[in-house]
Amino acid sequence: MDPLINGLISLADPYLLLLLLIATIGGVVIGALPGLNATTGAALLLPFTLTMDPVPAIATMTAIYCSATFAGAITAILINTPGTAASATTCLDGYPLARRGEAGRALGMAVVSSTFGGIFSVLCLMLAAPLLARAAYNFSPPEYFALTLFGLSMLASIGDGSALKNLIAGGLGILIAMIGVDNLTSVERFTFGSYELYEGIGFVPVMIGVFGISELLVQSQQLHVKREAIRMKSVELPGRADYKKTWRTILRSSGIGTFIGILPAEGATVASMIGYNEAKRWSRNSEEFGKGAIEGVAGSEAANNAATGGAMVPTLALGIPGSATAAVILAGLMVHGLRPGPAMFTEQADFAYAIFWSMMLVNILFLIIGLRGAKVFARVTLIPVQVLWPSVFVFSIVGAYALDQSMFDVWVALGSGVIGYFMRRYGFSVVPLAIGLILGGMLEQRLGQSMVMLDEKWWLMFTRPLTLLFLVLTALALFGPALWGRLVKRRAPLESSGE
Repeated sequence: MDPLINGLISLADPYLLLLLLIATIGGVVIGALPGLNATTGAALLLPFTLTMDPVPAIATMTAIYCSATFAGAITAILINTPGTAASATTCLDGYPLARRGEAGRALGMAVVSSTFGGIFSVLCLMLAAPLLARAAYNFSPPEYFALTLFGLSMLASIGDGSALKNLIAGGLGILIAMIGVDNLTSVERFTFGSYELYEGIGFVPVMIGVFGISELLVQSQQLHVKREAIRMKSVELPGRADYKKTWRTILRSSGIGTFIGILPAEGATVASMIGYNEAKRWSRNSEEFGKGAIEGVAGSEAANNAATGGAMVPTLALGIPGSATAAVILAGLMVHGLRPGPAMFTEQADFAYAIFWSMMLVNILFLIIGLRGAKVFARVTLIPVQVLWPSVFVFSIVGAYALDQSMFDVWVALGSGVIGYFMRRYGFSVVPLAIGLILGGMLEQRLGQSMVMLDEKWWLMFTRPLTLLFLVLTALALFGPALWGRLVKRRAPLESSGE
């Protein structure tokens, strides 16, 4: 109980409370702007947290994560353009409600269901993460190696492109992680005689480039796009009839979102789609979905916000990111010298619970901000893109330089941005690249430690039950879908012929 209480006491710091308020407001603005999202916001914020203590640094990043995920609903409802991909399904019923003159009602339901889903997932995070960490506390390097390999196997499904393209992008990230001097053998790899490459490519410049600068280049091709905004008087709290119609949906979607978030490589977008589909499946008025069903807004928003807390479970307990934004937060933990995993809940338990409580507070903050200020934040969509994206570019360059006051990092960010732009243009997701960069270095380190521990006898890994379990899961994750697809194709002709 002491870490739980100490984490709560840490929120009494006025400086931390002010940072959380500013980060929550900033996250709402970022989430409400089409083109920006929680991942981009966290990546841009990361270098500016280097001068902070670990708790305020990571707490502000999680505040951006939670509030930006919610704020995507504002533009989804008012201009039929999701501020984040996780709010895409909110458009299906939110915008028709707005066109009927019920924008305030739709936004009110989005705020309440988002808050409930977020708080539900944080409570699950408080319970599940320490238990998961305790189960993993006796892991040794071979188990960690197999677990990291299992996390990398999820690269095929984490992006928006095809499985092959996602694996190629992830492989590129792993290749970048190999640059520099090997810590075990002191062998130079891919340095080409450049002193700047001896220590490898840093997380921060690459994150800024692939998420921030590449998005700027993509958005530069959409300057001609004009969106029709719907006006509203104010946000309305859901009435008794709405609560009666949606409480089961909100509870169900909160559970779905938390579970989906905990799965490595899944995230709020997948959670919102499943939450919406299940809301439609269980609804007595499924024919209203797509035409302005309040249950559709509730199901989508409860699920995508519940995924935020769920995604932090494997991130903190195992060091395996549960989503793209969680990968950026994981990079922030490592930059600040914090090692996510079982030790975090024994050696740094106060820090972990301070993050839990800060996420709880942020969900309450955006409830207040959403009810009182959604109409105001909807106006950020009127900011001319000719002003917005140059500002994002400036923040990107300053953030990349601020890390080590190095122009080399600026060139890395610019180069990563160009690579990210061409990847997006040709259907490659940048998310597997970022995760491959983070997990690739961890995989190599844990493999080296395992080889030392096993006296170079790699086959002994298969004699360790947990290591073997994770290796089997990795094989199933990689080859299971293809084998299942072949099985279904073989059975289809037989069934059609009556055999």
